[in-house]
Amino acid sequence: MSVIVPAHDEERVIGRLLERLVADSKGELDIVVVANGCHDATASVARGVDPAIRVLEIPAASKVAALNAGDAAARAFPRAYVDADIEIDGSTVLALGRELDEGPSLVASPALALDLRGSSRAVRAYYAVWELSEFRRSGHIGSGVYALSRAGRARFGPFPDVIGDDRFVRGLFAQSERATTSGRFTVRPPRTLTALVRRGGRIAAGDRQLRELGIAAAVPSTGSSLAGLAGRVATRPGLWMPFAVYCIVQLRTRAIARHKLAGPAAAAWDRDETSRV
Repeated sequence: MSVIVPAHDEERVIGRLLERLVADSKGELDIVVVANGCHDATASVARGVDPAIRVLEIPAASKVAALNAGDAAARAFPRAYVDADIEIDGSTVLALGRELDEGPSLVASPALALDLRGSSRAVRAYYAVWELSEFRRSGHIGSGVYALSRAGRARFGPFPDVIGDDRFVRGLFAQSERATTSGRFTVRPPRTLTALVRRGGRIAAGDRQLRELGIAAAVPSTGSSLAGLAGRVATRPGLWMPFAVYCIVQLRTRAIARHKLAGPAAAAWDRDETSRV
């Protein structure tokens, strides 16, 4: 199967990802790294991991452009799309391919594990409630890696120019068409509340953009999400204070999203650096 890794100035973390992909995949992965708009050593670090890794360099700092360039270069299906800052083993990616080859699922992700070491108490409180969200409970696809079968990838053409490619892809498939495999991948969330809100603003802007464009009706509104969570938290007193933190963050990110989409800042990536140290 093919693995596409869009990477913008990821010299600090991309080696960690690629080494794990190569280590136990037995040469079965066609890995394409698309270094987009980089001003650091991302491309040279990627080339230095293994000569079999193909590295493309494009001038635009655009994840969507990188995904489309990677698609054009990829040689095989199923096809995985993997963020450069996560951690995942080659065997876990290959398990996604087997799941999609066997069907009937069209899109798949491994289970997500959060590495909250070094995160502030407020960030930990937020994620304690996030784990109960409908997004996590109903066929979680994305947050750093997803894979598509040939038939799944045929459901759309080039990646559209949207903020949230993973939310866009998730919204194309019914829950019965999604699969979560037994493997795991690790994500390092923002370490500070400020960074969490900034990153959340980008995600909220992506969700709002998809709803406004009418291309991802499955993305829930913030209001409906909070109402559902309130019912789950009501019987868990230990989560009442974390739920307050969660609500404040959600309301703040919703305001940021409105502002972001109203001006030229919509194209800005709002990159989180705290999780890349």
